[in-house]
Amino acid sequence: MNVLAPVSTIMTKDVISVAERDRLTRVRDIFKLNAIHHIPVTRSNKVVGIISREDLLLFMKGLGDNTLEKIINETRLNNYNAEVIMTRGVGKLEPTDRINVALDIFSKNLFRALPVVENDKLVGIVTTFDIIKTINEETSKVNL
Repeated sequence: MNVLAPVSTIMTKDVISVAERDRLTRVRDIFKLNAIHHIPVTRSNKVVGIISREDLLLFMKGLGDNTLEKIINETRLNNYNAEVIMTRGVGKLEPTDRINVALDIFSKNLFRALPVVENDKLVGIVTTFDIIKTINEETSKVNL
């Protein structure tokens, strides 16, 4: 992997995001329907936070199997917005930032996902998974 390449070469461009006022039921449904672990939270297309799958699970206090826990969780998800559980102060990258910048941030275990913004607008996201996937694809090509 060329760590001096821009993050735009490995970022996910079709980013699913939510507004800070979106109900947590929407957040839950996005996680259920998509193989993702992080959702940027936006206000007027500017990133103001991020929600991880773990954030949602902590809010739900587990995945209780009994009927009462399911009802309580559903009620809580319907009554709270994304801003309640989002992480604020999110690190961000620009499309021209190099992959090694993302690696440095990830290696310090500050974040596992970094929204990519251009002119304050969300244009992508880079995750630790994107880096692993890229390395795996390049390794597979070499081993053929």
